Amino acid sequence: MNFQKRSYQKELLDGDNIPFPAIAQTMRELNTINTLLGGHAITIAGFKQLVKDKKEITVCEIGCGGGDNLVAIVKYCQENEINIRCIGIDYNNECIAFAKQNEYLKDNTEFIYSDYSKVNFDSKPDIIFSSLFCHHFTDEELVLQLKWIKEHAKLGFFINDLQRHWLAFYLIHILTQLFSKSYLVKNDASLSVARGFKKAEWQSLFSKAGIANFQITWKWAFRYLIVKEQSA
Repeated sequence: MNFQKRSYQKELLDGDNIPFPAIAQTMRELNTINTLLGGHAITIAGFKQLVKDKKEITVCEIGCGGGDNLVAIVKYCQENEINIRCIGIDYNNECIAFAKQNEYLKDNTEFIYSDYSKVNFDSKPDIIFSSLFCHHFTDEELVLQLKWIKEHAKLGFFINDLQRHWLAFYLIHILTQLFSKSYLVKNDASLSVARGFKKAEWQSLFSKAGIANFQITWKWAFRYLIVKEQSA
């Protein structure tokens, strides 16, 4: 495995016609991974940086998957008396179906089954974010994605995604082979790391998208949190 350049090998999760039981098992395991390895904590950190002291907010996740990131944000908002409306966008209808089952998202979330770039909002969300979504795209596609997010977010946006690192690759490979019951997770977890990013690559992508004054921070376990305030 060459960690100097991003892998563009397709993940199984990006395929078509994956049965719902396989999607459900994968979404449950991704939630566990995000919880145990700090992924949700990183998402909350990005959200807090943008929401500040506001008590009413609209947040949109592109590539929402099973909705576990939105659930983490909703729980935070409930604990801090923030009135939140959520929008979850995903191109996998089975993921949307799974997310709709979550009690935390039933009354406050609009789900959109679509390519994110084809969505037109009646009113722009305050915050747009993604978690473990960007690595599914080529660099060229990501430049367009960054431009789209910046155009459609009122307050700003944040990204939570993987650092490409040999240790992360082998650790997640071993853990998922030992404990995962999902063939998608067993195949895709380490591949996701190989499709991840170096800090300099993020800086280059933002430069190509014409976006300045963003913050990029390394987080455990082997992730980057990137936050862009619209006024900054």
